[in-house]
Amino acid sequence: MAENNINSSSNNGFDLPIKRVRPQEEGEGYPLSCVDAMDGVDGGYPSVIPGWFAEISPMWPGEAHSLKVEKVLFQGKSKYQNVMVFQSLTYGKVLVLDGVIQLTERDECAYQEMITHIPLCSVPNPKKVLVIGGGDGGVLREVSRHMSVEQIDICEIDGMVIDVSKQYFPEIAVGFDDPRVRVNVGDGVAFLRESPEGLYDVVIVDSSDPVGPAEELFKKPFFELVARALRPGGVVCTQAESIWLHMPIIEDIVSACRQTFKGSVNYAWTTVPTYPSGVIGFMLCSTEGPAVDFQHPINPIEKQESNVESKRPLKFYNSERDCTIK
Repeated sequence: MAENNINSSSNNGFDLPIKRVRPQEEGEGYPLSCVDAMDGVDGGYPSVIPGWFAEISPMWPGEAHSLKVEKVLFQGKSKYQNVMVFQSLTYGKVLVLDGVIQLTERDECAYQEMITHIPLCSVPNPKKVLVIGGGDGGVLREVSRHMSVEQIDICEIDGMVIDVSKQYFPEIAVGFDDPRVRVNVGDGVAFLRESPEGLYDVVIVDSSDPVGPAEELFKKPFFELVARALRPGGVVCTQAESIWLHMPIIEDIVSACRQTFKGSVNYAWTTVPTYPSGVIGFMLCSTEGPAVDFQHPINPIEKQESNVESKRPLKFYNSERDCTIK
């Protein structure tokens, strides 16, 4: 049984280094030593260990998670970032943006299922859902399990991520095939500014790290836009970095959320082996209105799954989980 860990917004005072400043901001190229084929990519580094991909950065000195590469399947550069897909020996196909692993076929379930079902199972009969980011389609795939949902909007800034995911990760990008999905390619902040007040029951922010285009998605003005777009008692779940590497960032996020959301404010985390430190966190917040208890789902996905023929069983999330609050 998967263990979902949900913690209150307090922390134990860890003073650990912030994880990532992407090399574009430092005038460098890809932040990786990787496969020989990357030599031909604009900004690519020559390999240090031929045939291996590794996330190497001074922002997490002394550590790097490496994957053996069997074949590079795609390399490209969009308006916003470098995009790569490769076939790994042990984790299946891997999606990399600006040298940072976004997902692998083997462990993507731990992230996609948790960031989706914790918020959706915490509110009764959610009908309208917004996904900011999430261009790989995995969150859409998980949202589509919820039969009460009538409208699923997604706003992804990079169309190349959507196209590449559909081509190389069809079992993940299958979420785009749901007729309830409405795709918007553009800036998530601008999309929220134009959204009607109180429209959504749930907002899921599946963002990359808080640098570059995604930096705005971790600031108080963005959270204020999210709160405005949610109905009373509506919830948001946003990617919130690692407790082992990003305590200063998490402290800032918690502070902004406490000032913005007048309902619940919680921090949860899950394990994803191919993310730095093997841990990724989520902020879970609700607007003022009906109380939301993220620890005790009132809308369990298992009951909905039993009423439909699921294309893919849940691999990680379950509602009867051990939740710890500090």
